[in-house]
Amino acid sequence: MAATYDTVVIGGGTAGAAVAGRLAARGDGSVLLLEAGPDYGARDAGGWPADLLDARILTTSHDWGFASAARTGIPDHALPRARVIGGCSSHNGCIALWGHRLDYDGWSAMGNLGWSAEEMLPFFRRANEMLRVRNFSEQEVTPFHAGCLEAMAMAGIPATEGLNDVNESIGSAVAPVNIQDGVRWNTAMAYLDPVRESPQLTVMGDALVDRIHLEANRAVSVEIVHGGTTQRINTGRIILSAGAYGSPAILMRSGIGEAGALEKLGIQVMINLAGVGKNLHDHPAIELQYRGSETLSSRMAAFAAAGHPIFTEQSLAKARSGHCEEAFDIHVYPASSSRPDDEGRWTLTFPVANMAPRSRGHVWLRSADAAANPVIDTAYLADRDEVDVAVLMDGIALARRITSSGALACLLEQEMPESAMVTDRATTRSACVHYYHPVGTCKMGPASDTTAVVDASGTVHGCENLTVADASVMPTIPRANTNLPTLALAEKIVAGLG
Repeated sequence: MAATYDTVVIGGGTAGAAVAGRLAARGDGSVLLLEAGPDYGARDAGGWPADLLDARILTTSHDWGFASAARTGIPDHALPRARVIGGCSSHNGCIALWGHRLDYDGWSAMGNLGWSAEEMLPFFRRANEMLRVRNFSEQEVTPFHAGCLEAMAMAGIPATEGLNDVNESIGSAVAPVNIQDGVRWNTAMAYLDPVRESPQLTVMGDALVDRIHLEANRAVSVEIVHGGTTQRINTGRIILSAGAYGSPAILMRSGIGEAGALEKLGIQVMINLAGVGKNLHDHPAIELQYRGSETLSSRMAAFAAAGHPIFTEQSLAKARSGHCEEAFDIHVYPASSSRPDDEGRWTLTFPVANMAPRSRGHVWLRSADAAANPVIDTAYLADRDEVDVAVLMDGIALARRITSSGALACLLEQEMPESAMVTDRATTRSACVHYYHPVGTCKMGPASDTTAVVDASGTVHGCENLTVADASVMPTIPRANTNLPTLALAEKIVAGLG
């Protein structure tokens, strides 16, 4: 006999862990959280792998293995997404940004009432509190990032008191982070650990969701693969939080999507929604590469010898290209290697990203098999007017001004050949990658918008008890690393669930 739960949450990542934790904490019936990757339990139980806890480094030990199918950019480059409880909040760089007021006011102007910046701010504050977001102390800033901040100011980007002022457009600072005593404080720790012992919450790891079963306009059950067997779970409500790649794939396998394309795959059409999987976008980026000088090596060695941890990501600048008249459209976000090479030298990266891209791609199924990763085409720099590539080239020029300014002039050697060749539109297109921030594939909008998949509450158009709560519902990408915006979005959607 199939198990039954009042609510099934699909995906235990940044959003899903928060949704399940909030529902269990308020006693909103029985809740089953399904995560395709492992669940390592409460942090204090001691089962978490060291790399997922270590906030000093990026890790890809629990990865879905997604790859880019875009015609532009580095061919077939990896699109890391975390397959583990806590999702990308368990393996990211911990930068906790909110974006700009125009991002959320823009969502509201598209017909999504309740999503203006003023209405979102309480949920950002709640997300910050839950993830224990803090600022690095002056003593924690590495010599490399201290040099970056000085150089950013000399390149015309003034220092700011805080990067999360949603009214501010241009500035540089050390970014706020969700790091607690050196630990990457993820949403599983923040939202699930306090309710792990609740009889209302069940967390099931290594549970791959195949499809959602619908009867008329209601979702009635979820089919999963767990422990080598296929199981069916009955439920009164489903909240889909599998991310910008996973959520549209699950909808399409369930018969929710563009009818003609689903039929070609032999999938019975349940709800014809042409927007499912469309509107995919990320912040397109170029990564400039440098080798550290002997001066930097000695300063970093002294810093480490004094007992300071080396955090790879700290400094960040937001700026305007020549195509931007309000807010900002560029991030420069330097990063160091976590340790020197065998010769004692450091590898430094100066990525630059277009924060307001116009190009749109798609996610599509290879087959109806849940084990087959979808086709992911982010369509980097594909807008007809070629504004996206022009913005990115302005950002590259800015990043190179920064690397030759101030303290960085003596901390860096010449740019490495692999990025020094990026000098025009063609080479920019061929070297483009992502900023790890996919959004938009289950776009939020009113029913009158034929490209929308969910309404302003996250409810799928045409299915009254199926909600999507993750970055896939964002109609346009915020000018921020998307972990905190995704968490604030999840907080808002779960607060509105009856």
